[in-house]
Amino acid sequence: MSELGLANFQKETEFLIGIDSDGCAFDSMEIKHKECFIPNFINHFNLQPISKYAREAAEFTNLYSKTRGANRFPAYLLALDLLAERPEVQRRNANLPQLQGVRDWVERESKLGTKTIGPESEKTGDPDLKQAYAWSKAVDDTVNELVHGVPPFPGVRDALQKMGEKADLIVCSATPNGALQKEWTEHDIDQYVKCICGQEAGSKKESLSACKEMGYEPEKMLMIGDAPGDMKAAQAVGAMFYPINPGHEEDSWTRFLDESIDRFFAGTFAGEYQDKLIAEFDKYLPEQPPWK
Repeated sequence: MSELGLANFQKETEFLIGIDSDGCAFDSMEIKHKECFIPNFINHFNLQPISKYAREAAEFTNLYSKTRGANRFPAYLLALDLLAERPEVQRRNANLPQLQGVRDWVERESKLGTKTIGPESEKTGDPDLKQAYAWSKAVDDTVNELVHGVPPFPGVRDALQKMGEKADLIVCSATPNGALQKEWTEHDIDQYVKCICGQEAGSKKESLSACKEMGYEPEKMLMIGDAPGDMKAAQAVGAMFYPINPGHEEDSWTRFLDESIDRFFAGTFAGEYQDKLIAEFDKYLPEQPPWK
């Protein structure tokens, strides 16, 4: 059983590899957002009159754009901002929540999760925080009820086995710890990772920074992810980044297993090779929504 968080984590090898979960190790992004997050988003924020546009905005910010894989709170605030700008929404005189209390909380809190927004909403009595907490809790409950039997992408298990021969592995994700533990244990791949750093552990950058402080050299640290936020977290600590290209996940894992992992261990990953991977990755996700 892998540990939750880095409290008992110890450096055992010279290499550290962080692996994102949703959309990277598991093909779970679509089911979570389309079946769990978005229906609750429409329900809890009273977006029924513009549900079609609410769905499009949330799918764009969470699945099909440069903000793919971001923490739920900033990503869904961004969806509301996109809705507010959209002429079709304006013409319907939709009553969009401003959620200023949530915006302020996102600015001051680094551990953005259901377990932090709940106590904060109680302490402050802020109605925005209470509304967002009810939504986030409903999302977690729906995920827990609905998302099971979703296996890792083909190639992930083999890659974990190969990585684990030479590196310390951690899950580095914005998903709540409980869901991560459940999913990695359900498919018996938690055995390959030393700890699971989810939402409660802080941002991906914070988890990687904490590992770096244990003595890993940046060029011997690697983050594997499917979103620009994963890349930014890696770059913030000087680590390497291997992209799992959205829509081409199996090909990405095959390439990682066949060539990239060996280059990382051999010290020939940085520079031209990594630049080529990132340039390719950058083409998959747009910045602007298709309706603009």
